[in-house]
Amino acid sequence: MNRKYMDIVDGVWPTMITPYTHDNKVDYKGLEELITWYKKKGVDGLFAVCQSSEMFFLSLEERVEIAGFVKEKAGRDFPVIASGHVSDSIEDQIKEIKAISATGIDAFVVVSNRFAGQNESDDIWRINAEKVLCAVPDIPFGIYECPYPYKRLISPELLKWCADTGRFFFLKDTCCNLEQLKAKVEAVRGSQLKIFNANSATLLDSMKFGISGFSGVMANFHPDIYVEITRQWKSNPEKTQILSDYAGFSSLAELQYYSMNAKYFLQLEGLNIGLHSRSKSLEAFTGDKRLQIEQFFRFNKLIENKYL
Repeated sequence: MNRKYMDIVDGVWPTMITPYTHDNKVDYKGLEELITWYKKKGVDGLFAVCQSSEMFFLSLEERVEIAGFVKEKAGRDFPVIASGHVSDSIEDQIKEIKAISATGIDAFVVVSNRFAGQNESDDIWRINAEKVLCAVPDIPFGIYECPYPYKRLISPELLKWCADTGRFFFLKDTCCNLEQLKAKVEAVRGSQLKIFNANSATLLDSMKFGISGFSGVMANFHPDIYVEITRQWKSNPEKTQILSDYAGFSSLAELQYYSMNAKYFLQLEGLNIGLHSRSKSLEAFTGDKRLQIEQFFRFNKLIENKYL
């Protein structure tokens, strides 16, 4: 089957976290619980093996196993995209793209800073992207403007080039700027490439000019809020404005102690996952930080009970 062409569904695509066991191995039982929870909350697809998943702290074998596990447990008809694009050399990138894509995911998401160095031009980016596209001709792609190890935003002109190749279908945009988002939407209008906003505060306004949905870390706290915003912003503007105001302010939790705080929130939701992390110290998740998340959780329940 030729997988080159696909359609990315509009809506909410959480950037999945990775639960770990007490001895710092991937907790697949907890991961299965998490997949079930996302689906019960009504999300439209899953973005696995991303920065929220601590992909830079996972071996290639683990990245492959997680991508395959998520796709299997989500179900054949439920869309799953994945990254795991962390290598420096193009040759190693091609190897990881082939290995992760072979798990059956619906698209492989390249990290925007992997095709060129911080001081290199978009011409270099295009040359390296073309090498990858030629090496893996039957794999559909997305793009993720990952902030690590440096943030490389895709210009409207480069995004149009990506759309014109016919191989790119998804952009997780992290510019957090409505004017830039609007320019990108106009650049790819009429193409198969859809843009998903990672920024909660600008989401509602961006959907009014063509953003296709939300793909951000806050969908690890209350994805149902984003599902409601993305599905009802036209039919119920008054309610979705309230939810948007709440979601935008709540997204300050990103700055607290993410993603350990998301795992704690999920524990409060009843999921049996630990707080263990490969990138964060458990000792730094102090009592006041936990109390803030408990307060966030309780207030979130009030919002859900009133508006969902």
